[in-house]
Amino acid sequence: MKIDTAKNVLGKPINRVDGVLKVTGHARYAAEQQFDEKALVGWLVSSDTAIGEITHLSTQEAEKAEGVHAVLTYKNAGPLKPFSKPASESRFTQSRAVLNEPHIRHFGAPVALVIADTLEQARYAASLVEYTIDAKSPDLLLSSEQATTVPDSLDGGFEADVESGNTDHDKKAVEIEADYTTPSQISAAMEPHATIANFDGDKLTVYTSVQIIASAVEALAVTFELDEQNIEVKSPYVGGGFGSKLGLHYDAVLACLGARYLKRPVKVVLSRRQVFYNSPHRGNSFQQMHLSCDSDGLIGDIQHHSAMPRAKGYAFAEATGAVARVTYRAEHIKSTHRIKDADIPLIDSTRSPGDAIGSLAFESAIDELALKAGIDPLTFRIKNLPQVHPVSGKRFTTHRLGDCLQEGAQKFGWQHKPAPKPGKLIGHGVASAMRMNVLVPSAASISLDSNGKLTVRSDMTDIGTGSYTILAQIAAGALHSQIDSVNVQLGDSSLPPSCGSGGSFGAASTGSALMKACELLKQSLKKALKQKLPNLTSECELVLEGNTLVVYETDVDTHTKEKGVDKTNLDTHANTSEPQRFLLSELIDESEFPLTEIGEVSEDDTSEDEQYSCGAHFVEVEVDTHTGEVRLKRQYGIFSAGKILNEKTASSQIKGGMVWGAGYALTEAIHHHTDSASFINPDFGEYHIAVNRDIAEVTLDFLETPDYEASPIGAKGIGELGITGAGAAIANAITDATGVRIREFPITMDKVMEGLKSQRHS
Repeated sequence: MKIDTAKNVLGKPINRVDGVLKVTGHARYAAEQQFDEKALVGWLVSSDTAIGEITHLSTQEAEKAEGVHAVLTYKNAGPLKPFSKPASESRFTQSRAVLNEPHIRHFGAPVALVIADTLEQARYAASLVEYTIDAKSPDLLLSSEQATTVPDSLDGGFEADVESGNTDHDKKAVEIEADYTTPSQISAAMEPHATIANFDGDKLTVYTSVQIIASAVEALAVTFELDEQNIEVKSPYVGGGFGSKLGLHYDAVLACLGARYLKRPVKVVLSRRQVFYNSPHRGNSFQQMHLSCDSDGLIGDIQHHSAMPRAKGYAFAEATGAVARVTYRAEHIKSTHRIKDADIPLIDSTRSPGDAIGSLAFESAIDELALKAGIDPLTFRIKNLPQVHPVSGKRFTTHRLGDCLQEGAQKFGWQHKPAPKPGKLIGHGVASAMRMNVLVPSAASISLDSNGKLTVRSDMTDIGTGSYTILAQIAAGALHSQIDSVNVQLGDSSLPPSCGSGGSFGAASTGSALMKACELLKQSLKKALKQKLPNLTSECELVLEGNTLVVYETDVDTHTKEKGVDKTNLDTHANTSEPQRFLLSELIDESEFPLTEIGEVSEDDTSEDEQYSCGAHFVEVEVDTHTGEVRLKRQYGIFSAGKILNEKTASSQIKGGMVWGAGYALTEAIHHHTDSASFINPDFGEYHIAVNRDIAEVTLDFLETPDYEASPIGAKGIGELGITGAGAAIANAITDATGVRIREFPITMDKVMEGLKSQRHS
């Protein structure tokens, strides 16, 4: 008899299980949480200079204002461990101290926190705070030559400098030198950074918008010098993070300071402008490349030098050259990174750190080399695909970049362009995407009650990517149950600790931990079944139908016995006997419910070989030769990221990244005042994100190949692939249309017009 695997929900594009809660307003985000006592509201007084010492500070008038309960400054905020200490902690668990000293580290940093009954009262009183800062000239990175420091390490665990291969080779018939720049950029997620905190005796409870719960607890313990056991952090719903909420920031510490001082709940929500200064952003980059190939298009040299700023006192350096080390084989590869410590707001992970902006430059330069060699850019890429990792020499657990490029080109209609209109030029562009996969230690539990209800628990967060949904699918799939029989509880430090969300590691890591928990639960059920069925084999399959457990004695192919193979989607056949049914209450004593198991994963559950997700981006653009306006006509991507746990949520992540890639290519840039190190455009009025009018058709496909060497569940990272390479494909399409190569991102109309003008005069 056959198990109906068509009903299995794992991998299916089902709707978000938390969708109704969100659209009806019942999913509470950080700023919407409540304690028994109404929270007071805190508002930042922000510095008007980049670096210096506070020499005068008067809060008397603000303290007299209506509704004000306190004005906190470095004089009265209370003791904190100094910022970024101790050095032995990671950047996410070091102290996040603020208002602990008169020193101002960057423009827009908090000078004071005004706490009042209402937001309006707090904002007005903040305008009454007087201060003077003895300002010094700020350090900024204005040219690549200024970056001379070698970082100890790069984000993602990469070495700062890598060189491999033979410099004395004969593949130098065609050479290019290319200098690219990318501007400062910001995530600025839909939900601003927000926290509500309360001290109840020694117990600190914090609702905050953060991506990783466990490190948030550690950071608060370090900052306030508290016992971790007395701290509870909750973040059940996060309205986007994209790296800016991996760790805690000023909003969290300020809310906790206010709660400690007043012994009452205090809420701090950053305005959009405050988010620009008081949460992390991506630094500007200078990327210098030397590439070469022979007359047949085989690459000789890949040399990539990156120069970027690093915020003073904060150890984060972006691996901008990572994509140049892995995407194509070459006789000689050299990748170096240099930094300059600058007086700017924190620089930290922003979606697809390293790869997003590294691919903008590198994949554009690869196009330059291909065109100079007289070879189609698609053909050039396929010709130079590596068989093993180009630097380490290790095998890839899976590597389908060639399939993505070839199948993607066919589906996109590579270089089959529509006829242009008068004054309009049509171009096609392509770019590769490679993103390292990481399995991060994680835990999750599964509980079964006597009614057949399953409960998943983990401190994993859902940042809008669908964690609630895929974890429900994994649990339901493991026991061939219905999705509505699964309850998922996330985002609470009292739950089993996970990796959190970010870096494309969440689904595979926590999902694998949950899969292990489900396997342990099934083993417990089979042990109980042995009392009823002494001859039961270990290969039997269990189906949970409400409060009834259905037992199938199965004939399983030998390949299903291999380590790591996911049997939840197999076409499993029973032998000739009918399945047997048991009430859960018949198998297990009522006192033993809920039956609970915890699953864990670690680095031991993943291969030591190279693990990457990959993809290919294809773009069609239309360029107006009279105005320089670039219009996207089509964006198409095809991706290989192991097992796809939910096609709908995976597609949403990829499409969001592709849209963001369009922003990086065409519109997004933070501009700096060099005298004050402030931002010229710290809001969405002038920091131009891509909007509906900027985006056209966005489509994608997946090449699904479960990779059980990468994770026990077979999934690999997916969230970063959409943005990696997307912007370069647009840049390459503009060059294909116009013959103009623009190396300074974003590619705005004035730069296109200047390029067309130079082209006409050459």
